[in-house]
Amino acid sequence: MTLLDQFQLFLKTQGWPEWAYYSVPAIVAILIIIIAVLSVVIVFIWWERRLISRFQIRLGPNRCGPEGLFQPVATAVKILLKEDIVPAAADKIIHFIAPITVFVPILMIFAVVPFDAGAILVDLNVGIIYVIAISSISVIGIFMAAWASGNKYSFISGVRSIAQMVSYEIPVVLSIVGIALVTGSFAMNKIVEAQSPIPFILLQPLGFLIFFLGSLAEMNRSPFDLLEADSEIVAGYHIEYSGMKFAMFYLGEYGVALAYAGVITTLFLSGWQGPFLPGIIWFLVKVMLVFSVIVWIRSTLPRFRVDQLMAFAWKVMLPMAVINLILIAVEVLLIPASLQWVAMILNFGFAAVLILLWSKIYSLGGGRVEV
Repeated sequence: MTLLDQFQLFLKTQGWPEWAYYSVPAIVAILIIIIAVLSVVIVFIWWERRLISRFQIRLGPNRCGPEGLFQPVATAVKILLKEDIVPAAADKIIHFIAPITVFVPILMIFAVVPFDAGAILVDLNVGIIYVIAISSISVIGIFMAAWASGNKYSFISGVRSIAQMVSYEIPVVLSIVGIALVTGSFAMNKIVEAQSPIPFILLQPLGFLIFFLGSLAEMNRSPFDLLEADSEIVAGYHIEYSGMKFAMFYLGEYGVALAYAGVITTLFLSGWQGPFLPGIIWFLVKVMLVFSVIVWIRSTLPRFRVDQLMAFAWKVMLPMAVINLILIAVEVLLIPASLQWVAMILNFGFAAVLILLWSKIYSLGGGRVEV
């Protein structure tokens, strides 16, 4: 029974009117998601600044509050006090709607992410398909912002966003299909329960790598942050945004990082499962670990060129995802569930050989590109 079901049952036992059975739990769930996401996003912003400063051998935020804890709050206040400037040539209505279209779908993802055993708002039997569908809506908001701004740099960023999201969506979905083959379900709770005792990061290491790298591209994180390549297209699709509208894009970037960290934890890191500690604590620890790796990559690797970005998706990620899916399908047919450790050893060896082979036969290239 989900949290919403429990709340509805409680309202019925208390004699609430029938219309309240559905509206009140929905409103409470929305408020809980907004408060929880914004709270964790503030922690993420502070943690990323502190962690990157360690990688770059500097102090990072340390003035506003102990260890700079209140710096994200000060940044939020500063952004909210800024003037909302709309270009004269912009489409005013679309310019206003675009940040909402980016931010709201990100919040909707958390409705199907299980934080603990039974701690899920809506337990859909197609939960992971729902996540893929909802996360794809944000790219429409990005393109709306790019087109409505009346700025050629914003428009270039919007076109890149469509190409990048579509390209990396395919290997991401194929890596998820491999999980569905093993678990026999798309429900998030079932996927977590199927990872006992072996998490899918060990059982499907290549699938995890494909999903993780594809997720970095989906959330526009380094080295795939070509939508905001300041050396080429200034600030990208939100160059003409300021004030609260810009804040929604800013929150959206960290919100989608939180969402994908939660999905990665659910699909590959056994979700809430772990010894001794409560499930919600294990879930948050794993989410922070995933986000820390994302920050580590950002502070270490330079971004791809746009041609390298697209080539990596179609010539590396997609073929590997197809081969991985075929391998998983064969293992499901030939290897019984009681011998998962055999599949784990085979998959690690296969992933190492395939990555080595691909690095020999294909290169992203470097140097100048003549136009």
